[in-house]
Amino acid sequence: MTEENLWLRQLAENPDHSQWYIKRFRDMAARGADLHGEARLIDAMAPRGARILDAGCGTGRVGGRLAEAGHTVTGVDLDPALIEDARTSYPRSQWLVGDLSALELPDHFDLIVCAGNVLTFVAPSTRVEILRRFAGHLADGGRLITGFGAGRGYDFDAYLADVKEAGLTQSLLLGTWDLRPFGPDSDFLVAVLTR
Repeated sequence: MTEENLWLRQLAENPDHSQWYIKRFRDMAARGADLHGEARLIDAMAPRGARILDAGCGTGRVGGRLAEAGHTVTGVDLDPALIEDARTSYPRSQWLVGDLSALELPDHFDLIVCAGNVLTFVAPSTRVEILRRFAGHLADGGRLITGFGAGRGYDFDAYLADVKEAGLTQSLLLGTWDLRPFGPDSDFLVAVLTR
């Protein structure tokens, strides 16, 4: 059996899934939910005017906020509907339809952020290749920051083994985007990685 990208499977099962996702985050924003924790952390780590890749950018929620803070942002997602929404909402940034397992951009980035449980949606057989491609797109001294929750089919220990196999090094592990420490009982992992 061929492994599937879980996002593509959801779209195949429900062609309206992308529109549901877009509406979900608009509704959360309208209710005043804090949707910018990831962007605040990335902005604090970035030099002013940094080149940032938002990998698995969805509607541009993280990258758009970073662009508003003065960074040069490129976002990549495989869902054309989400990319179209990002282009409409944040027209100052570059938003590209693409598969992270085949990522090949001409740029290198000061920071790459992969938030929103993206790594739990990709086909498991592509995880190490995606991490390798991220590593290949980091500028000298650049950092990769990923975040995803437990119980989503990607065990934290397996992820950290994949990080090592991809040639990346752990700099910092956190249990949340708001800097709480990572520990054995953490139900979320934010990893700061370098080449």
